[in-house]
Amino acid sequence: MTISWQDAAAVNLMLDECETWAVVGLSGDPSKTAYEIAELLQSRGKKIVPIHPSAPTVLGEQGYASLADVPFEVDVVDVFRRSEAAGRFVDEAIAVGARGVWLQLGVVDEAAFDRAQEAGVPMVMDTCPAIEWRKRA
Repeated sequence: MTISWQDAAAVNLMLDECETWAVVGLSGDPSKTAYEIAELLQSRGKKIVPIHPSAPTVLGEQGYASLADVPFEVDVVDVFRRSEAAGRFVDEAIAVGARGVWLQLGVVDEAAFDRAQEAGVPMVMDTCPAIEWRKRA
């Protein structure tokens, strides 16, 4: 049995019920897609948490060097990293108790997807919240 990487129930859970989104790879560069999506998340009422090695404050929110450094609960870990680097952030999301993991458009890690499923953490890959919200319009 194949589980869809873009399962509607997982997408709906994250978009509708999850409020705090850690955005892995978010920097202060407004030309980057992660910045644009973080702005969109904020416009939809989500709290963003920048996760970046230099821990910059982005869009008015304090950044953290890693998920483990975030001193409060995170609902969704949204990963803007290449596929080969994404798996470690999936594992960190599971470790910190995130309610869901979202790998952005073009980011696929089947082994990490399997680990998330085994841990009972819904995960979406190879799509974007902007795309999913547009589908509802």
